[in-house]
Amino acid sequence: MITADVHRNLKLRIGVGFVRKFLDIMLAPLMVIHFAHLYGAATAGLMTLAIAVAVVGCTFVGGHMSDTLGRRPTLLLGEIGSAAALVLLALANSPWWHSGTATFCCYLLSTSLFGIAVPANDAMMVDVSTPQTRAQIYTINYWSINVAFLLGSLLGGFAFGQYFFYLLAGAAVLAGIIALVTLVAISETAPRGHAGQVQDRGWLKTLLGGYMTAVRDSVLARLVLSALLIRSVEIQISYYIAVRLSDEFGRQQLLDIGGWRPTVNGVEMLGILRAANTLIVVCLALFAAWLFRRLSDRQRIFGGIVLFTAGYMVWGASNAPWLLLAAAVVLTIGEIMSVPIRQVLLADLVPAEDRSRYMAVYQINVQLGMIVASLCVTIGTLVPAVGMSVLFGLFGVGAMLLYRSLFRERDARAAVPQAVLAQESAQP
Repeated sequence: MITADVHRNLKLRIGVGFVRKFLDIMLAPLMVIHFAHLYGAATAGLMTLAIAVAVVGCTFVGGHMSDTLGRRPTLLLGEIGSAAALVLLALANSPWWHSGTATFCCYLLSTSLFGIAVPANDAMMVDVSTPQTRAQIYTINYWSINVAFLLGSLLGGFAFGQYFFYLLAGAAVLAGIIALVTLVAISETAPRGHAGQVQDRGWLKTLLGGYMTAVRDSVLARLVLSALLIRSVEIQISYYIAVRLSDEFGRQQLLDIGGWRPTVNGVEMLGILRAANTLIVVCLALFAAWLFRRLSDRQRIFGGIVLFTAGYMVWGASNAPWLLLAAAVVLTIGEIMSVPIRQVLLADLVPAEDRSRYMAVYQINVQLGMIVASLCVTIGTLVPAVGMSVLFGLFGVGAMLLYRSLFRERDARAAVPQAVLAQESAQP
């Protein structure tokens, strides 16, 4: 659990992250369904794409703002603006006013404005953590996000329909609380003398110049590519694996206990696998430090990726229900082993003066992962399931090779101060 010596900002940002993830998981699928009801599935898909593109752009803007103006002003802009847009979104679906156009514009504005806050939030968590506490902090954050995922999915599914307005109103209230907490209790954490710096070249030139520096950094490129390879496997549960199970997994009997013989089809099996993954994380993630206390960071990442990839390879090819469930346990343990340490490695390798920009660039792995996953659905129509499973394995091997080079980079950086100290101590 979080100890008393952990910075207050960290405790608050973990709580804020939980609420925000809860809102995202609760609202995102419901808004797509709502747009589909209003305008049809094809138009809803284009509207969702527009929102995703806007969020990516705002994330880059937010990364620049956080590194030049400071974490706190960027968070306040994003969170207060997002809360105000959610208030308007609720009003646009209230008993007094209904507007599909206003609904889309307000949801677009809310998600885009919060996208501005994401790099500042990520950078702040690194600013006030230490190498000794980061694994613990990221483990707790990983656990809380999965709890939010579980609760948000349940509430959103049951509250949609006649309670849609109340759900949106509740989301606006929670977003307002997030903004209030940031306003009242969050302090600035950007490196001293860095936030609020005056730029001489103009805002746009400074933004582009900062990101060009980040993009040229080979360490960041390896961080993004390794995360992309992992993400491209992880997201298959919503893409290729979902399609394969729905097409190939015929109705099968799970149990035979007395007169109880439950059966499932592919879609239902997919739901069981998702639920198993989330529940195992919720139950075990907080004990990760104790479970893997004898393992080094390298062993946790490499062992975790092996288990994670092996589980997804089974999911990519098998139609045996209990083998799929066993793979769910294996890959989830791999996730719990590796996810916090991968985030620690990222935090250790990004430079303090451009931390938010680097975090913004790093986040692009999420969108690129969706593109790769979409391509895998198409490739899966041409390649047999075993071939797709092998492809997932190659992604995992590629990620391990990249992380191997990143560990070498971290070791090299850690050795430099020690060499300097040894040289200074040797001088008379």
